[in-house]
Amino acid sequence: MKNNYFWIIILLFISIFTPLYGETKSSNETLSKEPYIGAIVINASTGEVLFEENADAKGYPASVLKLMSLLIILEKIKEGVLKWEDQINITAEAAKIGGSQVYLKENEVFTLDELLYAMMVQSANDAVTAIAIYIAGSKGAFVEWMNQKAKALGMNASQFHSIHGLPPGVGQLPDVTTARDLSILARELLKYPDTLRYSSVRERGFRNGTFMMRNHNHLLWKFDGCDGMKTGYYKKAGYSIIATAKRHDFRVIAVILGCKSKKGRDDKASELLSKGFLHHIRK
Repeated sequence: MKNNYFWIIILLFISIFTPLYGETKSSNETLSKEPYIGAIVINASTGEVLFEENADAKGYPASVLKLMSLLIILEKIKEGVLKWEDQINITAEAAKIGGSQVYLKENEVFTLDELLYAMMVQSANDAVTAIAIYIAGSKGAFVEWMNQKAKALGMNASQFHSIHGLPPGVGQLPDVTTARDLSILARELLKYPDTLRYSSVRERGFRNGTFMMRNHNHLLWKFDGCDGMKTGYYKKAGYSIIATAKRHDFRVIAVILGCKSKKGRDDKASELLSKGFLHHIRK
């Protein structure tokens, strides 16, 4: 009889916790491969697709999704809800965020402009968290804005669960998007000149120059005409990038989603930007 009770308890344990573990495992599936999960190149002015390969394949954007945060912030500035010189007090929650950061401390105060440079140049998770809480009151409320904006733009394959793109914690779902959706986002961002003001910066000092930030987008140094926009990486997401470049009044946007290596991502992004310019010359 005791043995029967033992097996009943074991079966109940399995039935309760197996779905939970299964969901966590599936939500953290590795989504990266060579040369990439998906890619696309578009004419920034018209949206014409110049090249695509598996552009609708879903992957994890990682820090690339900070561009959606940037878009919402720039819209709020245009609406007059925010100002560049707004003083933002750093909360304890923002100060505790890990990953890439500028090591914000609770009760420090920075302008919105300073934190935007930190978000875009250093890809600082603490900076975007501080801004999101200041604007929306909470990270969750800001994420709702992100998803509403994605839907309004027609980014129908995208679903965001974070404001920064960090790997999901236990019981959390990952941010999901496609190369095509990210090209839509990039094209919308280019309507705001300040996008390139932030994303084109190679190096910049923070906290009165005591902390030097360095852009993760190496194409700013390596590819002629590149002036933005953003990279992203974590292990299960692979390496991704949205890159834009302009030559002779013609601008292209290239998106690489889910590459296995940083070098592979940068090489393919350069190759696709070149394809975009070559397509334009041949027309």
